[in-house]
Amino acid sequence: MTVQAGILGATGAVGQRLIQLLEPHPEFEITALTASGDSAGKTYREAAKWRINIPIPESVAEMTVRETSPDDVPDDLDIIFSSLPSSVGERVEPGFCEAGYVVSSNSSNARADDDVPLTIPEVNGDHIDLLEVQRDERGWDGALVKNPNCSTITMVPPLAALDDAFGLDRITVSTLQAVSGAGYSGVTSMEIIDNAIPHIGGEEKKMETESRKLLGEFDGAEVQWHDARVDASCNRIPTLDGHLENVWTDTAEDATVDAAIEALESYPTMDLHSSPDQLVHVYEEPDRPQPRLDRDKENGMAIATGGVQSTDGGLQFNCLAHNTMRGAAGASILNGELLLEKGYI
Repeated sequence: MTVQAGILGATGAVGQRLIQLLEPHPEFEITALTASGDSAGKTYREAAKWRINIPIPESVAEMTVRETSPDDVPDDLDIIFSSLPSSVGERVEPGFCEAGYVVSSNSSNARADDDVPLTIPEVNGDHIDLLEVQRDERGWDGALVKNPNCSTITMVPPLAALDDAFGLDRITVSTLQAVSGAGYSGVTSMEIIDNAIPHIGGEEKKMETESRKLLGEFDGAEVQWHDARVDASCNRIPTLDGHLENVWTDTAEDATVDAAIEALESYPTMDLHSSPDQLVHVYEEPDRPQPRLDRDKENGMAIATGGVQSTDGGLQFNCLAHNTMRGAAGASILNGELLLEKGYI
């Protein structure tokens, strides 16, 4: 079965990553691309300022870019991957769902909505069945699924492993986030070279809320958010890709370093096309993980951890993920694969 896929916001940084990952995908075929009105009507080669270090795939290079509207995309699309800015996604994504399209979205709008699944398949794949509630409540033939923020995705899988093993009462995180997380034009060179910026607008709130929803329990009707307290401090640093995070946890039960490493390394993955063979990798070296060395682990879809230490009441560790692969485009595609496996497309 070949799944017909469209991409909303195809000319942006995450849209380009979606094309990179979907073009060779054995299950999905790109058949529609949308962008802003300035790009509509042009070929993708003309519209996109291609920033990825591989050529534009020939299968999409001459494809005509469409308006981002349900009226301007083919009726036979099985799934739409959205990489729209949240202000645009909030406005247009519900219209696609009302028109019957299944949307796997990287945009931040609606992530906290009670009836919208926010999923990392290996962590809370069962939350996808919240779509039944969503369709009943909204009367949609389509559906809307979200993947979390790129910084949240980095820390939640190791947190889920530790929560399963010891329980979590409190989580504190300080991030060192790559410039690609802000998009190609998001941070100027004069701002970030020889510098670090100790604030990323809205990022702390996303990490503090999304992680609790992801770690929560779905009872068939709603998600009961995890009751751990989460505090985040987010910082932009001059690396290109790869979000590095320092995490401290207070655990409900005593946790040794050896038991924590075992829990992290044994945390299960999934048998989806884009799933890594091992979701969480642990380095023993005290200076790992590092963005340049470890962001591409398992095609950029694994989480690298290290520096696991005992603290008074819990554990400390570092974690790293490729923010535009695992943290954005790859996460949306993995959710698409989960939708396919569960029969929603």
